[in-house]
This record gives sequence, C-alpha cells and structure tokens, in this order.
Amino acid sequence: SAPLAYMRGRTLNDAFIILDESQNTTIEQMKMFLTRIGFNSKAVITGDVTQIDLPRNTKSGLRHAIEVLADVEEISFNFFHSEDVVRHPVVARIVNAYEAWEEAEQKRKAALAAERKREEQEQK
Repeated sequence: SAPLAYMRGRTLNDAFIILDESQNTTIEQMKMFLTRIGFNSKAVITGDVTQIDLPRNTKSGLRHAIEVLADVEEISFNFFHSEDVVRHPVVARIVNAYEAWEEAEQKRKAALAAERKREEQEQK
C-alpha cells in the first residue's frame, strides 16, 4: 500500500486498488488516482459525501468524479442510505436528522438568494 501522495508516476497493473475516505480528495488527487489504474486491475473507491473535511471552497474529488464519470460505461456507483447503517440504530436516526437539516438549509439559502435577487431588481 502507498499513500496517495506517492502515486504520481506509477501504473498499477494486475492490482486490486482501494481508495478509502475519498470524500477528502481534491479533484486533482482523484484524477491522479484514477489515471494510475493499469491493465488487469480493478479499483474500489469509498467515501461519504456527507463527511467532507476539505477546506471551504474546495470541491471534493469524490463528488466531482460522480458527476464527471456518471456516463462512463465501465464505471458503476453504489450509493448507501441511512437504512444501510450497520451501527447502533440511533446512528440511522442521526444520519436522517443531518440529511433533513442539510435539505432545509439548502432551501433556506435558496430562498435568501431569491429574496436578495428580488431586492436588487427592485432597486434598479
């Protein structure tokens, strides 16, 4: 195994490669990892887009890869949800609570942006 930082310049042939916690990769790191996959190799990338710890305004390489690679035939994505949580049952409820909060927060921000836009148009 090698840290992601040491992957540049390598080609991983005849390998089964796992990139764990990939939600914290940058776009550049994810692209670099994906382009290391060699012949007769398989890669599994895991990550939780609700647990991104990157600096503000840094897009997750995992989120970006999901968008960019959605239509690439040889690539598939498996998404898990709160009912897939295999920890204490309260963890699923915690996940649901955070998802509901994030959805409400996105709606609140969209409403604020729409209100600002209306105010700007009224001032013109």
